[in-house]
Amino acid sequence: MGILTRQGQAADLNKTEGEKEILTTLSVSSDQEIQWTSHPSNLNYNVTNWSRSLNSDEWYHLAVVNDGQTTTLTVNGISDYGKSIEVKGIATIEGKGWNIGASEWGNELDALFAGNIQEIRIADEALSEKEWLIQDARDDQPVEGTNKKLPFLTDKNNYNFLFVPDTQKYSNHNPEIFTSQMKWIAKNTKKNNIVMNAFVGDIVDSNSEAQWQNSLESISYLEKKDIPYIMTAGNHDYASGDPFLTHYGPQRFADKEYYKGSSPSGYGSYALVEAGSYEYLLLMVDMKNLQKDLEWSKGVLNQHKNIPTIIVSHDIIYPQAENNETTAVESSNGKLIWNELVNQHNQVFMTVNGHYFGITHRVKQNAAGNDVIQMLVNYQSNYRGGNGWLRLVEFDEEKNKLFFRTYSPFVDEMSKKEKTYIDFNYLTDNRNQFELDFNFKERFTLN
Repeated sequence: MGILTRQGQAADLNKTEGEKEILTTLSVSSDQEIQWTSHPSNLNYNVTNWSRSLNSDEWYHLAVVNDGQTTTLTVNGISDYGKSIEVKGIATIEGKGWNIGASEWGNELDALFAGNIQEIRIADEALSEKEWLIQDARDDQPVEGTNKKLPFLTDKNNYNFLFVPDTQKYSNHNPEIFTSQMKWIAKNTKKNNIVMNAFVGDIVDSNSEAQWQNSLESISYLEKKDIPYIMTAGNHDYASGDPFLTHYGPQRFADKEYYKGSSPSGYGSYALVEAGSYEYLLLMVDMKNLQKDLEWSKGVLNQHKNIPTIIVSHDIIYPQAENNETTAVESSNGKLIWNELVNQHNQVFMTVNGHYFGITHRVKQNAAGNDVIQMLVNYQSNYRGGNGWLRLVEFDEEKNKLFFRTYSPFVDEMSKKEKTYIDFNYLTDNRNQFELDFNFKERFTLN
């Protein structure tokens, strides 16, 4: 949907590479991202900058700035993605101007915004916040957090499980954030008694060798320190030739003591780890091969009926807004996982997934009447594709509590000057930091 579009097309200027049907456009993509794409005067192809996904019912202030070399798109003061390439000017066709409220593709206009833009202002310089039409735009997007240091262990006998949300945007656009996460995990796993680091899928954004290499380089920090981790694939990780299996298949984990086997498809796996008074099983259930691997998954559960189990799969629950509240709803895959792998297997006490934009959790009772915690963690629609957030769950057997925390080592590394109004080391709202009562002895009496 076009907000502002330069009239004409690049082909009219003999610019034949990239999207030659346009010149310059500020638009909202089908993924609900703000995009600025332009054919500069010094290149033969267009260069695109884009933001995170937008939310409905919120105001956004956009600024596109070119300093003669680099173009930067900022949304409410934050720059998410861009290309570090020299960009000079905006290619123009003599006698043509701008379209307001419409995209132009191949000299044809769309009408998606026609009649819907009440006012638009174009300035030749950056505006102060006092000059914005909606001066309190940021107030519509509160981020609750703190930069004060919070403990990950409230008792030396406690232990953590860490879950890495969808990393796809980092692999594609911000590999430095992925690297920051992995370096922190490598350095702090033993210190914070993290017994397993589990990736919820969508390691990459698309099947690009550069993206796979970005992920491998980041995860190499775990390998160097022999840090325990396990992975499941997401829908963005599947492609012809099975690149996920090439890079993160069973052969990668075969020599790891905690890794106990893989499914017929090769995408599913499970691990056993000891922590506190218990041995835990992590079962990685592949979303694409759910049916193919179903009997194998059941077999793993049936062989380990007395071992507390966490199931990680890319697609289980998603958030749904009702009466100004967010509730968790099962997807079709989630219903199958619940009916076949959770409900009748009393040892499964937690499921974790990504895939859907947002965060939510719920507690549901299984057939035995016992609680199962279900959690969605996916920050990719937030600033910088997730801002480096990690989800840690601290197990406190003495107090019969589970403590859930959300932390970003990437933000923690920023200087005070670098941090924006949304940059906090820890998120502290009740969806990102909370605790649940959990009677270990009662819940893990599985005989």
